[in-house]
Order: sequence, then structure tokens, then C-alpha cells
Amino acid sequence: MAQVIDGKQLASQVLEDAAAEVEWLKHHFESVPGLAVVLVGDDAASQIYVRNKIKRAKEAGIASFEHYLEADTSQATLDALIQELNDDPGVHGILVQLPLPEHIDEARIISSILPEKDVDGFHPANVGALSQGRASLVPCTPQGCLIMLRHVHQDLSGKNAVIVGRSNIVGKPMAALLLQENCTVTIAHSRTRDIRKVCQEADILIAATGSPGLIQSDWIKPEATVIDVGINAIEVDGQRKLIGDVDFDGASQVAGAISPVPGGVGPMTIACLLLNTTRAAKNQLT
Repeated sequence: MAQVIDGKQLASQVLEDAAAEVEWLKHHFESVPGLAVVLVGDDAASQIYVRNKIKRAKEAGIASFEHYLEADTSQATLDALIQELNDDPGVHGILVQLPLPEHIDEARIISSILPEKDVDGFHPANVGALSQGRASLVPCTPQGCLIMLRHVHQDLSGKNAVIVGRSNIVGKPMAALLLQENCTVTIAHSRTRDIRKVCQEADILIAATGSPGLIQSDWIKPEATVIDVGINAIEVDGQRKLIGDVDFDGASQVAGAISPVPGGVGPMTIACLLLNTTRAAKNQLT
């Protein structure tokens, strides 16, 4: 039976680190890190994510600035808000909750956030720095996944890592982080030939496809470490249930370690967002 990687417990440790950074900044600079969260529209899932992020921010001692905009908010209005937050010295981190309404140019908004305040790590400057192995603000979910992997493995060097999913949010930055750890990295996706066979070669398997239960036990190398990024809502006997991209029950009989859904990557993502906020504040104040 696989070791279950407790994302909630690891996240609490990361939040403690973030809270310690907040206290250090208060002591040395008499300043509290400030996180501005922007939500456009009334998407139910996004509202839940934002509430959780704000709650955790307050617990860590981070100042929270919340901006809730109507779904029909214009591009110009959102552009102006981002510029205002960029110019505000009390705001050290800016998070625009994705996805945005279709009439908003998402790439333009991401690029308009100052790189040093881009706590999501999505700005092209941060993406470029990560790809070159330079210091940057790193996307929160891959950062959380790496912390989970380091919890299981003292050394990732030389391990064969397969990432299923090639998104800009998880797949690509995850690959860059694992290359920095000296892994041999493969990104598999919907056009990969014999994807099952590719996954079977992985010492580390990271699933980030948004496809419920896609990865079955016979896709997994015995004793592999499996990180399940997927969060999918399904109906089971009339009840809403969250499951991952991995068949947890089957995979846990084969893998050496596995992250659950829920309670795995999700808490780590929020914790790393707050850690990024404290790091951004420290960089701006020192």
C-alpha cells in the first residue's frame, strides 16, 4: 500500500514559513505583505478558491485587498485596476483569478502585472527566468508539487519523471522545475503515442489533465511516486464528489507514494501562493 502524501500537513508547514516571513518583515521594515485578489464574474469554483486564499492569507498575517468585479466588466476597467495595484506600494502581490470572461484578453492581463508582483508566476518574464533556471516567482501548483516530491525523496537527481499534461499553469513549469532537480523529464499529452507505456516508465508521475480517473493502476510503475493535480467534480449516487486524474484506489496498490484528491495538491497551491507573496514583499522592501 502506497504512502499517502498529506498535502494538508505539508501546507501547514509552508504556511508557518510564510507567517515567519511576515513577522520578519514587520520587525525589520514595519511593513506587512499585501496581497490583492481580483475576481471577475460569479464563477462558483473561482469564488470558493478566492475565499480559501483570502482566509489563509489572513491566518498568515498577510493583508488582503479584495476586488470583486461584475462579469461584464470591460477590458479597460480591468486594465486600469491592474495599473492601480501595480502603483500601490502597499500591494506586494497581485492575483487575478482565472479563468476570466471570454471578452477579456487573459494574456494581456497577465502581462500587465508587474513581474515582481506576479505571485502566480505567470508573467512572461517569470516564465522565461524559470526556463533558464534563474530566480523568479514560480507558479504555485508546480512549486507545491515539488515540495511534496522532496518530502518523499531526499534526492530527485536522475529519476525519470513523466508529466501528463502540457498546460502553461502546471505541465510546462513543472518540467522546468524537475529539470533543475536533474530529473529526466517527459511531457506526455493527448497526442502522445502509447501514453500508457510512457507512464509505465516513470519513477515520478505527475497527472495534470483534468480527466477524471484517466490514469489506472496498470499505467504506474511499481513503487513510483504519483502526484495527482487533477480536481474533478463528478456525481456518485446523486452526491457531488471530488476525484483526481488518477484512480486512487487502484494506483495506491501499486505506487510507492501518492497524493490524494482532495487533501493533496490543492492545499499546497494556496500555501505556495502565500509564500510567494512574502517573497515578493521581501524582494520589494530589501
